[in-house]
Amino acid sequence: MNANFNSEKLAYGKTPTAHYFIVCVRRQSHRSAVGVDNRGMRVIAGTYRSRALLAPRGIETRPTSDRLRETLFNILAMRIPDCNFVDLYAGTGAVGIEALSRGAEQVWFTEKSESALAAIRANLKALQISRGYTIEERGTGALLERLAKAAQKSKDSGDLSRAILLDIAYLDPPWEAESEYANTLHLLGSARGRMMLSEGALVVAEHSSKTPLAPRYGELVQTRTHQQGDATLSFYALTPEKGLSECAAGM
Repeated sequence: MNANFNSEKLAYGKTPTAHYFIVCVRRQSHRSAVGVDNRGMRVIAGTYRSRALLAPRGIETRPTSDRLRETLFNILAMRIPDCNFVDLYAGTGAVGIEALSRGAEQVWFTEKSESALAAIRANLKALQISRGYTIEERGTGALLERLAKAAQKSKDSGDLSRAILLDIAYLDPPWEAESEYANTLHLLGSARGRMMLSEGALVVAEHSSKTPLAPRYGELVQTRTHQQGDATLSFYALTPEKGLSECAAGM
């Protein structure tokens, strides 16, 4: 597999050649009353192990904690090498960078916040990562809509080799933004969304432990949850009888 993406901006109108994909969706903000100290973040493992990561200070971004990120990637360990990974609502980019560090082929970051975008670029530059990623400044919805259109075009043309297929979708929008969770999960669980998902694809959502997500969104069915303090990871997969490809047996 060779995605051949090494620039920050994608040439719109052209269909990329990639077959497997991990989507990572992360929230941009969370706690409204108490500021969050985002210092001390590091890459957990892989090529950039123990390297420091930058993050805007304050409450605009609420990065996934190092401990939860380690748990997430321990669960996904066998799926990461040579995969395509999307970090939606990317914040500081820590999750997507962790995927690159552990051998992901391609990572897409989606983010709208200027301070968060600056942090993503600064982290990539500091780690001297110059290829294997794309930054989508228009946000999660724009990227998923574009991927859905590309998948439909590939299906209509009969050339499925040019379709971008997602292995794992990780979403972590602002915890209070229930519509962001619902809209993204419903899209990925819809007929259009299924065209973007590869064989055995997973959708992973980080959310408040106080606000459980629905057990099903379209054809996405919750298969596992993992709680760690005030955060919970919910894992979803396509139902085998409805998806374009069968879900992986076990995680």
